[in-house]
Amino acid sequence: MAQSQTTRKKTSTPPDLWAPITPDSTWQGRTGRGVRVAVVDSGIDNQHPALKGKVTESVEAVVEGGRVSFQPSTSGDAAGHGTACAGIITTVAPEVDLYSIKVLGANASGSGDMFLAGLDWAIKNKMQVINLSLGTTKPQYFGPLHDLLDRAYHTGCIVVAAANNLPQPSYPSIFSSSLVSVIKREGGDPFNFGYRYGEVIELIAPGVNVRTTWPGGGYRQLTGNSFACPHVTGIIALLMESYPNLTPFQVKTILYAIAMRNQDAQK
Repeated sequence: MAQSQTTRKKTSTPPDLWAPITPDSTWQGRTGRGVRVAVVDSGIDNQHPALKGKVTESVEAVVEGGRVSFQPSTSGDAAGHGTACAGIITTVAPEVDLYSIKVLGANASGSGDMFLAGLDWAIKNKMQVINLSLGTTKPQYFGPLHDLLDRAYHTGCIVVAAANNLPQPSYPSIFSSSLVSVIKREGGDPFNFGYRYGEVIELIAPGVNVRTTWPGGGYRQLTGNSFACPHVTGIIALLMESYPNLTPFQVKTILYAIAMRNQDAQK
């Protein structure tokens, strides 16, 4: 009788699927050149020395007959918020093509309908990356924003949204399945971002005492989730220069792989 033999399967360490994804392989030597980045905000001071020549187009929302439309903007940025975000983006990715979509007024306030219209403009004009350092807590905008974010996702627009600074969820940052959501932390290295597994707001980036551009040619140090968001927008612009056809899903996968590696390196 033949002797039965038990075949043992050799166990081995699974390969590191993320090993090829490193900052050096994805954005080293990149500047964001030619990547279309929309800043839906309070406008951009395109005469600021650090931003001059970097704003490809500026439009602003106007209400005519009860409907929101867009016209070329020459009013700059009375609030400073959009200029500050643009300065952070171009610090990380200095050669992006910025598109200013002005939906906020002098006090960085505006209507939800203008916000929706600004995001819609960015999607229709096929912006590769859309920076949303703004949001709303009003429940009536949950559905319309969700629909717009789904459209952006399927169009290939990568949306980066800041979390609410207050302990209250805001839209669209909580729609983490269709965008990249960001919250602030201390520290100055934008490439040392982190990942909060299982949290609604997933990525952590510098947003405390960030020195950035301010209207009139000056600079300010600012703190808030609004200023963490454009750090990640700039990094995504570098990725898009390297690989222009990346989908939002692929971009998130790359960001998460690098964020986890950043965190492992700090242990």
